[in-house]
Amino acid sequence: MSAAPQSHTAFRFLRQQTIESLNINIQEYEHIVTGASHIHLASDQSENVFLVALKTMPQDSSGVAHVLEHTALCGSEKFPVRDPFFMMIKRSLNTFMNAFTSSDWTAYPFASQNKKDFNNLLEVYLDAVFFARLDALDFAQEGHRVELIDEDGKPSLVYKGVVFNEMKGAMSSPVSQLWQTLTKYLFPSTTYHFNSGGEPSDIPDLTHEQLLAFYKRHYHPSNAIFMTSGDISAATHQGAFEKHALHRFSAQKINLSVADEKRYYSPLKVQESYPAAANDEQAKSHLVMGWLLGHSTDLKQQMRANLLSRVLLDNSASPLRKELETCGLGTGPSQLCGLEDSNKEMTFVCGIEGAETSDADGFETLVLSCLQKVAKEGVPQSEIEAALHQLELGQREIGGDGYPFGMQLILSALPAAIHGGDALAALNLDPVLLELAADIKDRDFIPNLIQTLLINNSHQVRLTLVPDENMSSRKDAAEKQRLSDMLVAMNEQQRQVVIDETAALLKRQSQEDDADILPEVTRNDIPATQLIATATLSDKDLGWAFYGAGTNGLVYHQLVVDWPQVDAQTLPYLNLLAQLMTELGIGKQDYLSVQATQAAVCGSLSAYLSYRGQASNADQLNAYFMLSTKGLVSQQVAIVDLLKQTLLSVRFDEPQRIKELVGQLRSRRQQSVGQSGHSFALGAASRNMSAGANLQFNVSGLDGLVWLQKLDDGLKDDEQLTDLCQTLSTLHTQLCKQPLQLASVGEQQQQANIQNTFTTAFAPQVGQLKGGLNWTYNKFDSQSKKQPAPQLWTTNTQVNYCARSFPTVSSAHPDAASLVVLGEVLRNGFLHRAVREQGGAYGGGAGQDNNNACFRFYSYRDPRSEETFTDFGASIDWVLSDQLVKQHLEEAVLGVIGSLDKPGSPAGEALQAYQNELHGRTADIRQAFRLAILDVSLSSLQTVAARYLQGQPSDAVVAPAELAENEYFKEFEVYSV
Repeated sequence: MSAAPQSHTAFRFLRQQTIESLNINIQEYEHIVTGASHIHLASDQSENVFLVALKTMPQDSSGVAHVLEHTALCGSEKFPVRDPFFMMIKRSLNTFMNAFTSSDWTAYPFASQNKKDFNNLLEVYLDAVFFARLDALDFAQEGHRVELIDEDGKPSLVYKGVVFNEMKGAMSSPVSQLWQTLTKYLFPSTTYHFNSGGEPSDIPDLTHEQLLAFYKRHYHPSNAIFMTSGDISAATHQGAFEKHALHRFSAQKINLSVADEKRYYSPLKVQESYPAAANDEQAKSHLVMGWLLGHSTDLKQQMRANLLSRVLLDNSASPLRKELETCGLGTGPSQLCGLEDSNKEMTFVCGIEGAETSDADGFETLVLSCLQKVAKEGVPQSEIEAALHQLELGQREIGGDGYPFGMQLILSALPAAIHGGDALAALNLDPVLLELAADIKDRDFIPNLIQTLLINNSHQVRLTLVPDENMSSRKDAAEKQRLSDMLVAMNEQQRQVVIDETAALLKRQSQEDDADILPEVTRNDIPATQLIATATLSDKDLGWAFYGAGTNGLVYHQLVVDWPQVDAQTLPYLNLLAQLMTELGIGKQDYLSVQATQAAVCGSLSAYLSYRGQASNADQLNAYFMLSTKGLVSQQVAIVDLLKQTLLSVRFDEPQRIKELVGQLRSRRQQSVGQSGHSFALGAASRNMSAGANLQFNVSGLDGLVWLQKLDDGLKDDEQLTDLCQTLSTLHTQLCKQPLQLASVGEQQQQANIQNTFTTAFAPQVGQLKGGLNWTYNKFDSQSKKQPAPQLWTTNTQVNYCARSFPTVSSAHPDAASLVVLGEVLRNGFLHRAVREQGGAYGGGAGQDNNNACFRFYSYRDPRSEETFTDFGASIDWVLSDQLVKQHLEEAVLGVIGSLDKPGSPAGEALQAYQNELHGRTADIRQAFRLAILDVSLSSLQTVAARYLQGQPSDAVVAPAELAENEYFKEFEVYSV
């Protein structure tokens, strides 16, 4: 038994547990006075993570917890500045900063590799959470407010607010509405019945007084869970918690918990609608079934439910997913398919999208018949073992490429801590996995789970979500009527109050706060060099690079293949080949057999196109076809054989499968436009800036989506489907003739084993990569009198995504570093205030794209359009004025360096280094660019702004269809997706 770790005198140690597979010692403590919980994940990682979470369980859809999360970060007792959260982003080397509102908790996390920076952020976060100012003007800015505007010579009211517009954008997604509607019926009486983010129609009901009351009840240490990870000791953290916050509190009795939902005695069938664009033939019904299961805090039951979900839905060979994909009732499985296990009670969901409303009964019969068949006949043992294999891989893999690894672990344990479960056990899944391995030897184990959790479970909801092209106009009309009634009810004095509050907020937004109140790091705290992974072995004869890294028993492989000869017409087919390759049959195996093999052998297998302009010339492209996989090194031989067969023997004689996959790809891409509209708008605005930008627009941008839509429509004709299969087969034959190179990441002691298996298998295909691609396009010239027309892409959304692009230079140019820093300066110094705070958008900014040689402006979930483009221009005028000071530069440099130095997983960092080398960004070049960032001056910022940002820009916007009626957009080419 390990000795108890040292704790601060204000805390008592409760227990600890070492989890060898994660290389952590997890420790639990309790604050003696308030009862606050502290869970610490002790490790040797220098990236330290902090999170404080509070149980927040709203009883309406006004978004009170979400608005509070935003407003709490707008100034506190010790730091009475307008926006300490954003100001600290500029004064920090953080690797992560955010705040989350979940369905029943709110959390404030950050991470940093710099100890001084970590302590600075900790002090600011603790003060923000426990001593927030919650000023009424901040509530108006972040939550909602009304403003008087002139509309055709008449006064009218409009709603504004960051959260209000954020949720308008979020709830534009049919999938978001599907989930919210389903949970409304699965949870008729608990907090999950409500939209914790806020329904746009309900957010204006929230008052400042209600916000203050919610804060007083929920934001107290007795209702808090502190979680930390890294190489700072628990005692050190606890000393800071006590010093900066906890010593001022006494215990408070706060009994916040989610009651068990009352169970239905019989299944429920409901139908509701979602807004669809007029004449959108692709807007179809969503059909889903959901079951309410047991407690997520029962780890054994949770893992059993996870295993069952994987057995039924994990891949195309899984029995329920197979039925959903091949039934012909819709375009494919619903995005909601699977298990939701973060709430107190779990839910299992399956469904289809792109269906007809009349198919609802047939869909239900299909699902129940499938479940009954599996319960009666069972599932092949190999498929159950493959599902367990995937769970084991998830437990073993060391992440960190999205969120910091410590943050991922903390968020995995948080739901158990929130709901009174065992947070330590939630991370140590090995004992439960061993128990499951014994359980599945019983042939009745899976059938019994299906019978108990699903077939005999009467708390079941069948939801049909139907497209309604008049719903948006009814919602808009209701909002306008509400505002009109409000205006009519106002006397002159009340109208003046609105005018005065608008002026007061604008004045507050325009004031310059004393940033010196806040702690900071400086250039002196920046590490001298960036840590870049280097290959342990790079053998040109073998065509193989190996990176030794701590991968916890996993191996990662990449194949890099030159592209065959392609042009603008064939390129989309090559991209489609990459997207389909790992979903089809290989050799004598059909696609169902291959899917089962993949699940049993590896953790993932994917193909994609990798292309990038050279560091010295963005129009000189290097382009490669990539195949990537990972799995346990003990499965090495099988993984490599699967990889080889996938590359060389993929089949194109399953036309129905190919047709189904194209339909699913189209649906996913189309839905992503409404959620990631800024990315698509940026791609459209930059489409003629460089060869890479143009290629991207044609492959994965809006033009690529139009191509995919036309292709999918044409596949109703069997002859066109046959032609597609032949085209893909021909491209594949050409691809297999190209030379390839290999890369692997694994533990150092496994190098010889990996080398022998991997390089031998691909020796006949290894050759010198050419990489070069000549791509012809109509290059944008900002000085030309004849410019490509700006573009307006309309889609089913309630908000706008604006983008503007200027041609610039690539990363090897002397001006590139100044342009990168300029992007941070524009965002920090002007656009955040103008676009987000004053304009009400959820986000906005600017940045240099070195890969595509362009400088880009954007807004995200934006209620405005024309005014945002005006702000883009005004930000350039601001930079060229005499308002820039050294602080703007220093903050921007910190932000850029923090981004460059952000760590990833051991495997992720190695593969990123390999990809950079592949595209000519060697470690020396990357280090030189980092030094160039540190050498940027105020004068160079103004020089590059004048040199590159005063010509004619290229504009694009993704928006609702009605924006096309706006006079400002009359010259825009209008497209619809």
